[in-house]
Amino acid sequence: MYKKFHIAIIVALAFGLGYSVNNIAISDTAPKIAVIDATKIVANSSAVKTLKAEQEKKMKQMQATVDKARAEISKETDPAKAAKLEEKYRDEINKQKLALDTDYNKRLTDLDTEIRATVVEKAKSLNYDLVLPKNIVFFGGDDITDIIAKDIK
Repeated sequence: MYKKFHIAIIVALAFGLGYSVNNIAISDTAPKIAVIDATKIVANSSAVKTLKAEQEKKMKQMQATVDKARAEISKETDPAKAAKLEEKYRDEINKQKLALDTDYNKRLTDLDTEIRATVVEKAKSLNYDLVLPKNIVFFGGDDITDIIAKDIK
């Protein structure tokens, strides 16, 4: 019993010593942390601005299709023909909307991937270990938003 107690103490001391040595070795190099304002970077991106402008143009075109459909349906006096026209235009508009949303989401995802790659590349070249969004950091970190924004198209 007394022997087991000594073994337990030796194991605990060895664990404590090993843990302390590990902390000392790790604490010599503090991580270099940067923060970025992702909203500002995205808002200043010319590619994102172009994408949004194209999206608005396509939405106006779709609205014109909706207006045309309403005008045609309202001119139709036969309820059965009006219902068929309404169904035809509903299907056409839904297809346009789906294609528009799918294309927009794909292009937006591609831009997001490109922006992330630029952030990673620039952060590595500046020797940062970690980049965090500015809106979740209360204190600390080097703000590299403007440096990144210059490299984003």
